[in-house]
Amino acid sequence: MMKHKTGSLFIISAPSGAGKTSLVKELLTRIEHLTVSTSHTTRAARQGEENGKDYFFVDEQKFKSMINDNEFLEYAYVFNHYYGTAKQSIEVDLKEGKNIILEIDWQGARQIKSLLRSAVSIFVLPPDYHSLQERLHGRHGNDKDIVDSRMQMATEEMSHFKEYDYIVINDDFDEAVDELQSIIHATNLGCCRQSEFYEQFVAEIMAQQP
Repeated sequence: MMKHKTGSLFIISAPSGAGKTSLVKELLTRIEHLTVSTSHTTRAARQGEENGKDYFFVDEQKFKSMINDNEFLEYAYVFNHYYGTAKQSIEVDLKEGKNIILEIDWQGARQIKSLLRSAVSIFVLPPDYHSLQERLHGRHGNDKDIVDSRMQMATEEMSHFKEYDYIVINDDFDEAVDELQSIIHATNLGCCRQSEFYEQFVAEIMAQQP
């Protein structure tokens, strides 16, 4: 029996307010065998968030214990809280042929790429400065300090765009989703990324010769 292809790991990063979450949600409706990794975090759950679905919510002591036990592929300290991606679930899903999206920042992306060079990294940019600012105002209201802080972080995040394999500008939503979908499909068709699968596939064809 022919084994299935190994899944691919996709890193998607974006400044806060660039629309990354909405893009990923739409991708999940379009592509089979695509899943989003559930990260661990030390921040409190927001209204409507579920433990194990949106995040694994843990206290700082537990998170640091996981760091000491080398359980994370990557982790970062952002907005006064820890966020991290656990190794075990990622490894299992990839072996089962699932494509995995990691929604992480540039710090996490750099850590992942140093460990897994086959991971594909994508950076989502807003169409312009004012659009990003308007989205952040819509999210945080008129709290100028929060908006200014998020804009400063967004500028820092965007300065790392050259470290990524692909850039997608989220100006037209449907077009941006189409571009992300194309990147995922092209990656999965890459022969060099699935060499073990194709070697076995061709060997089985050749074995059927009379």
